[in-house]
Amino acid sequence: MLQVQHLTKEYPTAQGGLRILDGIDAEFAPGESVSIMGPSGAGKSTFLYVVGALEPPSAGTVTLGGQDPFALPEPELAAFRNSKVGFLFQDHCLLPQCSVLENVLVPTLIAAGDGHEARALDLLDRVGLSHRLRHRPAELSGGEKQRVALARALVLSPQLVLCDEPTGNLDHDSAVVVANLLFDLHRERQSILIVVTHSAELGARAGRRYELAGGRLAPRT
Repeated sequence: MLQVQHLTKEYPTAQGGLRILDGIDAEFAPGESVSIMGPSGAGKSTFLYVVGALEPPSAGTVTLGGQDPFALPEPELAAFRNSKVGFLFQDHCLLPQCSVLENVLVPTLIAAGDGHEARALDLLDRVGLSHRLRHRPAELSGGEKQRVALARALVLSPQLVLCDEPTGNLDHDSAVVVANLLFDLHRERQSILIVVTHSAELGARAGRRYELAGGRLAPRT
């Protein structure tokens, strides 16, 4: 369970604090898919960064599986974020010097356990890139790069998957392919999936749909 209580995020400005998130309360259960839409600058990405433990809240709490990541010392916070949260951004953020397989394995470099390469190979097969294992990102199309990034986000089987405009840089056909894979893999793994998007088509695929505006999160009708 992801629980967000009284979540507030402010940034200092010359005129005082700029409040982006204003006392948000929400709960998301394993297996749920959620989309968040809203105007540019409303704080959608900020919400993802805070619930994904990339940025601390100004007030309020975030817990995942009953654990508050911001109560952890920095090394444990980094390990928590790496193992419990998968990120998929608009820009694939692949390492240009690494192969497709190496990019997918990046989160496993600081993770305990074994079997990582087998999972990476299975995910690359699922996203249709098993024939591209040794290619570099520069040799891939935009849609292929985003499929590699999706495999990387899922390689450690995170409890929470956060997507920030995951199809925003893709043409329609590539966007449909990535969206199909994202929701198919989500259903299989029963993680919590939160997708921030401006695409009404992508947003409508989620089981729960929200609007973020004025610092508040409200259900979309």
